Amino acid sequence: MNWVSCWLLLAFGSCEYFSAQFGLTVDSCRRCWLWLSFSKVMQVVREQITRTLASKPTSLELFRNKVNALNYSEILKLRQTERMHQEETLAPPVLELRERLKPELMELIKQQRLNRLCDGTLFRKISSRRRQDKLWYCRLSPNHKVLHYGDVEEGGDNPTIECLQEKIPVADIKALVTGKDCPHMKEKSTLKQNREVLDLAFSILYDAEDYSLNFIAPTKYDFCLWTDGLNVLLGKELNSEQTKSELEILLSMEVKLRLLDLENIPIPDAAPPVPSAPSNYNFCYDFSHTEH
Repeated sequence: MNWVSCWLLLAFGSCEYFSAQFGLTVDSCRRCWLWLSFSKVMQVVREQITRTLASKPTSLELFRNKVNALNYSEILKLRQTERMHQEETLAPPVLELRERLKPELMELIKQQRLNRLCDGTLFRKISSRRRQDKLWYCRLSPNHKVLHYGDVEEGGDNPTIECLQEKIPVADIKALVTGKDCPHMKEKSTLKQNREVLDLAFSILYDAEDYSLNFIAPTKYDFCLWTDGLNVLLGKELNSEQTKSELEILLSMEVKLRLLDLENIPIPDAAPPVPSAPSNYNFCYDFSHTEH
């Protein structure tokens, strides 16, 4: 919800909103008028209103308190912080650092996905009558070469690999499909319940794509972890929203840690020029002449 939507909710949620907001705006203009020009006053008051609405106040009283707290000095601090952050994140050396860190952090995410597959997940089978009846468990072997799976009883402990009788060698997996491309989803209707199931469905095609192992993830998070992990096993790119979000968080944290020693030091846009060669090298020690 953006600040416009928040304004509409407040405006139609109270009969007194328009008069109250007008009074707050005039009062803010009066307070800023003491030391700012008219154009600056309009900029500050507009920023007070938009920043306050961006925080999504749920009542007129909260809106009033936030506007009053967001005075001119506070806005200057916020502007300075945002400008410094933007300069740091958009500076060419920082962008280059982010690109260098990406492969290392992506490997970390891939390892986490494989570890999650090794831990395994409990899945539900959905029958043709749309009843959730049976449970089954699937997990990856520690050497990442075999997927083990089998039916389990509800309420029991997570089964070990030895308890899972069925298995599929990773080398036999030919493809990973999701959503309506899954064999067990092709006959699903467009009902809301089935659309939700479609978003959680994925299948492994193996043995020349004649057979499939069909999944319905418990949550969207599990769906992302499993499809990412299977893509790692197949040597494909990770393109889930979860991966993009985690990569951005890790990049932001790692860059901030690397730049701690450069706090309050301006980062140049380009590397300093290499100085020209000296006129002579008489200051160098000649190791060819050994002392006797």
